[in-house]
Amino acid sequence: MRTVYPLLLILLMVSCKEKMATSISAQEIVDRSILVSGGDLYKTSDIAFKFRDFQYASEWNDGSRILKRIKRTDSTKVSDVKSTYGLKRFINDSLVPLKDSMANVFANSVNSVHYFANLPFGLNDPAVNKELLGEVTLNGEEYYKLKVSFDQKGGGDDYDDIYLYWFNKETFKPDYLAYEFHVDGGGIRFRAAYNERYIRGIRFVDYENYEASPEVASIYEVGDLYARGQLKLLSKIELEDIAVVATD
Repeated sequence: MRTVYPLLLILLMVSCKEKMATSISAQEIVDRSILVSGGDLYKTSDIAFKFRDFQYASEWNDGSRILKRIKRTDSTKVSDVKSTYGLKRFINDSLVPLKDSMANVFANSVNSVHYFANLPFGLNDPAVNKELLGEVTLNGEEYYKLKVSFDQKGGGDDYDDIYLYWFNKETFKPDYLAYEFHVDGGGIRFRAAYNERYIRGIRFVDYENYEASPEVASIYEVGDLYARGQLKLLSKIELEDIAVVATD
């Protein structure tokens, strides 16, 4: 009997440890990630940055977020402005009529760049669904692996895309992400964050952008493929000239 009690105690300790490890919810993980990445500063700051040949800016106006993409040449300034009323294009400050199909293309492009630049802000939007898939190890670090999907209502044209996030268990920062998309023939991307910096309290990172073929692997396998060096580096996502201005 003396050997039974220690064994029972060990089993109980292991059981409690497993429950503690899985007791956190996907919502709590995202909330903590947003908190350590900028928290309420996301809602009280205007943000501007350069990405490739474009200038981007997000501004708050009466509680609504306005997203901008601007490209300048020697004689022309083209501005795409996305708000709750849709997207409008201006050339040298003159409004240019757009077909709905083209306006949607431009709006999705503008929104995509701002979405990635401001992660994890946005993961608490009403159309976002979050699911904790489990705890995994990637490159020697422990992570919470989350799946993100979107409701059709409010989820945009690409509502059927699937995203995965790897949140560091110690820092709650999203060090890796992957997504499966269906436009332009579809595909899978895996991104590894680097060059972390905080500007006026908000976290920004750059990404190594890797490619995987849906015909070869599932999106749920890309983390393992990355760890084994079996993904192709497609590009780097680098933000420059970042500026953060408090609105309050």
